Amino acid sequence: MIWDVGGGIVRRARVSEGEHVLDVACGTGNASIPAAEAGAYVVGLDVTPELFVAARKHASEAGVAVDWVEGDAEALPYPDDTFDVVLSTFGCMFAPRQYVAAREIARVLRPGGRIGICSWTPEGTVGDFFRAVGAHLDAPPPPVAPPIAWGNAEHVRKLFDGTGIALEFARDEVVFRFDSADHYVSFYAEKFGPVVMARRALEPEGRWDAMRKDLIALFEEHNSEDGLPGQYLIVLGTKSS
Repeated sequence: MIWDVGGGIVRRARVSEGEHVLDVACGTGNASIPAAEAGAYVVGLDVTPELFVAARKHASEAGVAVDWVEGDAEALPYPDDTFDVVLSTFGCMFAPRQYVAAREIARVLRPGGRIGICSWTPEGTVGDFFRAVGAHLDAPPPPVAPPIAWGNAEHVRKLFDGTGIALEFARDEVVFRFDSADHYVSFYAEKFGPVVMARRALEPEGRWDAMRKDLIALFEEHNSEDGLPGQYLIVLGTKSS
């Protein structure tokens, strides 16, 4: 449901043939693969290598090569000034130390290079979703900000302040479609990392049913004939030479 977002950020970041591209927290390759299709040399990096099974399948079907690498957004295993473009679609936003992740992205980007990042916003359906999940979990110790803070332009400016990357912002949305409230909750409980982990933590304590009930209520509140709209922030930037 978010595959088109990856292709969109590849186009917005003007990825072109022969460029070296890093996709941070690449998941199953929704930005890595379109970047490779554009003719770039692409590294897809993720802390969860189990996702590479699907990623390799998608890349094979697309007829492209991507270098899938296990790695942490907070400690990118590359020298300074390595990549022409650094991308992340709903990925780096989940790194616990946001300032560190932003600095790492800036560090491996060469002068004149570009970034393209998509993150869910605090507003709208997805923002409500994260708040519903967070209400059932222990709050992180300060100063850790929630993942959806990456969807706030001023917060992102602060994360990249002093890196030499000039930023610009836009907003868009993706529409999620589910057959029912049960399908909605089951999908996230089985496929979406933060909810998978939340279920694992809450179920043994008998607290999962309460979260599930709140997620069903959220679906019933926001769902329409057109589906569930999810708003996200697009961050584009160029590093000074």
